[in-house]
Amino acid sequence: MKVLWLFAHPEPASLNAALRDEGLRALRELGHEYVQSDLYEMKWDPIVREIASFDPDVVAEQEKISWADTLVVQFPLWWYGMPAILKGWFDRVFVKGFGYGLKDENGRVLRYGEGMLAGKRAMIVTTAGGRASSLGPRGVNGNLEQLLFPLQHGTFWYTGMAALPPFVVYSADRTDAAEFTAAASGLRERLARLETTEPIPYRAQNGGDYDSDLVLLPHLAAGRTDLDVHQR
Repeated sequence: MKVLWLFAHPEPASLNAALRDEGLRALRELGHEYVQSDLYEMKWDPIVREIASFDPDVVAEQEKISWADTLVVQFPLWWYGMPAILKGWFDRVFVKGFGYGLKDENGRVLRYGEGMLAGKRAMIVTTAGGRASSLGPRGVNGNLEQLLFPLQHGTFWYTGMAALPPFVVYSADRTDAAEFTAAASGLRERLARLETTEPIPYRAQNGGDYDSDLVLLPHLAAGRTDLDVHQR
């Protein structure tokens, strides 16, 4: 496989950096090719100064994506979302004509399962300070699956990439040596199954499940309004 590992953490001695190192080592041992974009090390400029700009740094990142068949996006969960530098990477790199704004020969918009990035896979690797229970369906921090929905469904799937289930390390600020060993082992196991892991079964926009107003047909997940209705 060809993997782009997108890394967004400012501290080289962090838990995230250690996990990243383990992940890249695993990819090498598995015989996969990879390139890395370490956004803080690159001093990535996250500010959009011109809509649809194709500056050289943007083109370089787009070329990495085009080369890769899998995108691993690693970041700490900060204030219920990704670090600003990573959000700025998506804002600048996934511009119209690359990440969105594509149509077929009949003028049909290609998104949510279709588009230039269709056929690629994407997986989140993230750390969270909260314990697993507090990020569950009834946890005080909210359901992590819903917190990650904007990235997994609204960015990955929107651009055509199949979103794999995320790899999450909970209670990250209290991780001891044994827990890190377990987390590293879990990450290596997930990476060994990158090619075969079933993606989150999101519904395709043009697959017949939505009406002309892009609303889910009433007989599908009838009576429900939660985000999981967008899964088959």
